[in-house]
Amino acid sequence: MQVEVVPLGAGQDVGRSCVLVTLGGKRIMFDCGIHMGYTDTRRFPDFRYISRSGRYTQAIDAVIITHFHLDHCGALPYFTEVQGYRGPVFMTYPTKALVPLMLEDFRKVVVDRLGEAEHFSATHIKSCMRKVTAVDLMQTYKVDDELEIRAYYAGHVLGAAMFYAKVGDEVFGPSVLYTGDYNMTPDRHLGAARVERCRPDVLITESTYATTIRDSKRSRERDFLQQVHECITAGGKVLIPVFALGRAQELAILIEEYWERTGLTVPVYFSAGLTSKANVYYKLLVSWTNQVVKDMHQKHNVFDFRHVQPFDRSYIEKPGPCVLFASPGMLHTGMSLDVFKQWCHVERNMVILPGYCVPGTVGRNKLIAGHRGPLQIDQRCTVDVQCKVAHLSFSAHADAKGIMQMIREAAPRNVLLVHGEASKMEFLKAKIIRTLGVPCYNPANMETVAIPTGGSVRVDVSKDLVKQALQEHIRRDEDAPPAPCDSLPVEGILVAKGGTQGVGFQADLVGVAEAHTALGVQPHALTLSCRLRCCAPASFLAPKQAQGADPASKRQRKEETLSPVDEAVQNALNTVRTQMQQWFGHSVEAEQSPNTFTARSFEAKPISDIDGADIEDKASDGDTSEKPNAHVIELSCTWQYEDDPLAHRVLSMLERQIET
Repeated sequence: MQVEVVPLGAGQDVGRSCVLVTLGGKRIMFDCGIHMGYTDTRRFPDFRYISRSGRYTQAIDAVIITHFHLDHCGALPYFTEVQGYRGPVFMTYPTKALVPLMLEDFRKVVVDRLGEAEHFSATHIKSCMRKVTAVDLMQTYKVDDELEIRAYYAGHVLGAAMFYAKVGDEVFGPSVLYTGDYNMTPDRHLGAARVERCRPDVLITESTYATTIRDSKRSRERDFLQQVHECITAGGKVLIPVFALGRAQELAILIEEYWERTGLTVPVYFSAGLTSKANVYYKLLVSWTNQVVKDMHQKHNVFDFRHVQPFDRSYIEKPGPCVLFASPGMLHTGMSLDVFKQWCHVERNMVILPGYCVPGTVGRNKLIAGHRGPLQIDQRCTVDVQCKVAHLSFSAHADAKGIMQMIREAAPRNVLLVHGEASKMEFLKAKIIRTLGVPCYNPANMETVAIPTGGSVRVDVSKDLVKQALQEHIRRDEDAPPAPCDSLPVEGILVAKGGTQGVGFQADLVGVAEAHTALGVQPHALTLSCRLRCCAPASFLAPKQAQGADPASKRQRKEETLSPVDEAVQNALNTVRTQMQQWFGHSVEAEQSPNTFTARSFEAKPISDIDGADIEDKASDGDTSEKPNAHVIELSCTWQYEDDPLAHRVLSMLERQIET
């Protein structure tokens, strides 16, 4: 069995995320985005790969959208309404609420302002969203009789989710975890991504910042606020290109708190329209934010900004300092590019790029490299860039450290990298293989990777077995504290129920007594026995008090007449009992009477109590030539088979006590 993965987009590239995964006879399309760096047909994934005849509904079992960014959802209405896909589409509730806003805003910019061809209409968007099924986090949803999906919190933006998909049997079916974009570091309004240790056959993870390890969030926020403050103090204007949803709200919260704390009165603007609509949803969907925002919501909704106002195009020429959040974040079109053209020639102004910019956009090609002077925007427009430019990474993508953390938490059998640059992917791929020992792949667009999957079985371990193993580990060395460990060997009986490919298969590792109950069979006792024959030195018979002897045993010796050998044997057995209590604790109850020593099913009796012979008389049968004045001590021991390890340990302890 194998899992086949084909990136139709985001293979050794950032943008146009669209990954086809085939597992267990089911084909899933993860994300359906557009590429911000292209204006021709390369903007969309090449859907012809799926079906040359256009029968997409028969070729794909489900489409899953991870979040509302256009490079992950921008081609969805084109695929469903123009190309004709009629199958199920899944996304989270916040994503379903925000995707129509993003798509309509994109359509207006491309068609109405730039005059490009209309690939899908407003009617197409509405019709597309009617096909969407919304899912909640940690909800297992059955797509059909065999395919099931489950969403995990991804951070990144409001409503973003990672999706786990599994086909067939719960134990043996192939599985994949697709992350989309995620963030392993909590920010001011969202929490960190979290996932169960689901052990998928393949983890498909983004690798946008495959070679980057960010500095602390606090230092980045301090640098950001310092540069904004210095610019507006000098009378300049600050342009912050952001996507309307996500980093816009994050940085607006930061600016809002700083303005409140310092008493600044310089106006702060949001580009009007989409952002104001989005803030309404942010206020309604507080339950998807982090715990700090939820706790504050009782007193004040952090998305009710006091210092941030809507922006009007007439303000572009307005004199005086200001701060403007304008979309989109890569300066490739829209309000942010229009404002940049008007402000970039003034030296005291500033552009702060807080996120990732795709190659081919104004932000990536020139500004991040520190370009000054003439800059060609397109064939019709060239501007003179004299303003200051800063690139401060507030991107909500996981850095290299976060990607490695995600791999460790999910514990996949294979890793596949998408949504990153080829050279950086190669570096991270080598690190994953070297550090984690996990096979890793980074296919290019339209390249098929077939990943073999091995069967695995989940086994539930009895609590009694775990306790027993822990106690063994703790008491392995009496003189030293127990060392921490990542794994612990547990021995027991494996009980499997259900068919190997059937629903309801269950495997349990249990103790002997539990196995009888689980299997519904009568136990068959196997009794083992031996005679322990020891050559005791003369010092063994010297009067001495057994280690740990209690007052009851002292009274017992006074009341009963014991021979020196009997008393010495009783002292040895009592010492062993004390050592066993220290070693095993309450898991093994060791008891001692004048004639018998017991621990679980183990039982030891002096030979004299069995056949009436005097122990001293048996000394003549033993070889005591090497030990002058030695005495032969003989015990009869019996135990059940399940206590065989315990019996051997007790026998060894008894032998040491008698012969030394």
